[in-house]
Amino acid sequence: MRKTIVKSQAQHSHESIAEWLDLDSIAHVELTSEDPSQPIESALQPVGAPGWRAAEPGPQLIRLLFDAPQDVKRIYLLINEVEVARTQEFVLRYAQHHGRSFREIVRQQFTFAPPGTTTEQEEYRVDLDGVTALELEIMPDVSGSAAKASLGRLLLA
Repeated sequence: MRKTIVKSQAQHSHESIAEWLDLDSIAHVELTSEDPSQPIESALQPVGAPGWRAAEPGPQLIRLLFDAPQDVKRIYLLINEVEVARTQEFVLRYAQHHGRSFREIVRQQFTFAPPGTTTEQEEYRVDLDGVTALELEIMPDVSGSAAKASLGRLLLA
């Protein structure tokens, strides 16, 4: 008889959590705005609170500054919007050599249409060596409404 023991789903999800970089211990965060009830820390962990939300409407910037250069192979983004219909644009950039010049990884638009379309989830496979800064710029509504930017998760591996 041939037999194979496979890991349960719970074991797989635990392993995937362990893959993500511990941003709390290896990076400093700069950001343009923050709702005190939804701080950025909750968006930079694999599980936990509902994520970050800006305190003010308009474009927002979240910048991770690494203590030491990092090799980044995966970037995971999760954005939820359950209240306001809008078209959001985000730009993800990285820098080497302590942020002297940024290079664009991706620029993308997504339309939220609650109650139907409320979640944007993206995972990018990249090959970035010696990253010293990663920047996420969010334009919460390209039409210029008073929408506030939000971020459910930003994870790096």
